[in-house]
Amino acid sequence: MNGEIKQVVVVGGGTAGWLAACHLAKQLEPAINQDISVTLVDSPDIPTIGVGEGTVPVMRDTLKYFGISEVEFIQRCDVTFKQSIKFVDWELPPKDGLSTFYHHLFDFPNINPFNPTPYWLSDIELNKTHYADLVSVQSHICELGLAPKLNRDGEFAGLFNYAYHLDAGKFTQMLSEHGISKLGIKNVKANVKQVHLKDNGEIAHLETDSAGVIGGDIFVDCTGFKAMLIEKSMGAKFVDKSDVLLTDTALAIQIPYEDNSTPIPPFTISTAQKHGWIWDIGLTQRKGVGYVFSSNHQSEDQAVQTLANYLGQSAQDIAPRKISMKVGYQREAWIKNCVAMGLSQGFVEPLEATGLLMFDVTARMFSEALPDLKTDMPLRARRFNEDICQMWESTADFIKLHYYLSKRDDSQFWIDNRDPCSISTELAEKLEMWRSKLPSQFDFRHTLDSFRVSNYLYVLYGMNFETRLSGRHAQYQKIDAVNKLRSEVEKGVQYCKNNLLSHRDYLEKVRKLS
Repeated sequence: MNGEIKQVVVVGGGTAGWLAACHLAKQLEPAINQDISVTLVDSPDIPTIGVGEGTVPVMRDTLKYFGISEVEFIQRCDVTFKQSIKFVDWELPPKDGLSTFYHHLFDFPNINPFNPTPYWLSDIELNKTHYADLVSVQSHICELGLAPKLNRDGEFAGLFNYAYHLDAGKFTQMLSEHGISKLGIKNVKANVKQVHLKDNGEIAHLETDSAGVIGGDIFVDCTGFKAMLIEKSMGAKFVDKSDVLLTDTALAIQIPYEDNSTPIPPFTISTAQKHGWIWDIGLTQRKGVGYVFSSNHQSEDQAVQTLANYLGQSAQDIAPRKISMKVGYQREAWIKNCVAMGLSQGFVEPLEATGLLMFDVTARMFSEALPDLKTDMPLRARRFNEDICQMWESTADFIKLHYYLSKRDDSQFWIDNRDPCSISTELAEKLEMWRSKLPSQFDFRHTLDSFRVSNYLYVLYGMNFETRLSGRHAQYQKIDAVNKLRSEVEKGVQYCKNNLLSHRDYLEKVRKLS
């Protein structure tokens, strides 16, 4: 391979495609359209799959990096704030109409310089307090339905760490307009009919139905689960994770609000069911609700009934969209001059908004790894592939943790998820360590892991994972320090009550800004 990389072609125009194109165009400034071009080829016939309506806080950094106004983003994409995921009925099935829940917050837990976790684990009365309530103000704010920002906070700033809920179709449209007008991306509307290869196995060009032949030096596959370039043309091998993550199908539906005064939770609600779980995401004009389940444990008709029961409607009155999920990732996401992004690269189900997280982060990684010369591609591709595999494996571990820690045994689905044979050696070893020591940042050996000690603390102790500490931890069990922390949290909650608007009121205020 030789020569300079001058033409980058992204194939597929969903959210992942436009995120990838924008990251590439931003990284290549100011050479874009002078020495180098980024072209996105998308079909005029394929609608955006609106599953990825939840994000994580890194999306704030991405929007700011692209130069997108947060106010305009909120106004155009039906955006609401997401401060947490509230997990309902994950630890135990509901009993006598009562549910258990915990919050996986976006604020870091308040465990420095004093860590109250040992005392929370050992004190029976304190243990009755939700772990998140002890170590953060944010869980209280979530339950109060307050916005994460003060009136005076500027764009992308706030009292609390936050992400967004969004309308995926509108977000994709906004990214495309911004990418074309501000970042210099060229957009071709056409269907790719055939991918032509060179003798050395590289992609030579694309044959389209309405735009003729499109050549390029490197091609980014954002064609979704069909992985048209990376699998069908380049022969990539897919690592199937369906033996670990058992859900493989989603039923999605949009529910309008009865009126504009309906409170909007500033968090995603994830409610466990006998054979999966239901997401409930409040946008400004509607809710996005979906049921993620295992088709090996429940029929589609039964799944529709489960979703209808949650919505309080008849199964005959709802028409959810069915989405079959391909759970796993490409062993080599970068082969020669082809790189897979989005669903073409991998997917491990919607829990914890891992889809948009991985689409966004890996696109940024690739944009920074893109070489000037083709001769530099093999080394960068190898290292990129190693990092991507590790990221997908660690992400799968974190998702599996939610299922594995459950004490539910009300269906074969949960029994199968709790099977020790269904978790990785890495996760098994971490859990074994954490039965006799507190989780530490040093337990996470890979800097690119998306979920780290703070995330694990919220899930482990939200699910009442049992850690038995030895006597040497007693020195940390300082009741005065615990009481001081609780007092600080109470003061913080009171401050927020006095100074923060309700989530809906704040959003209405932003929507009226000119």
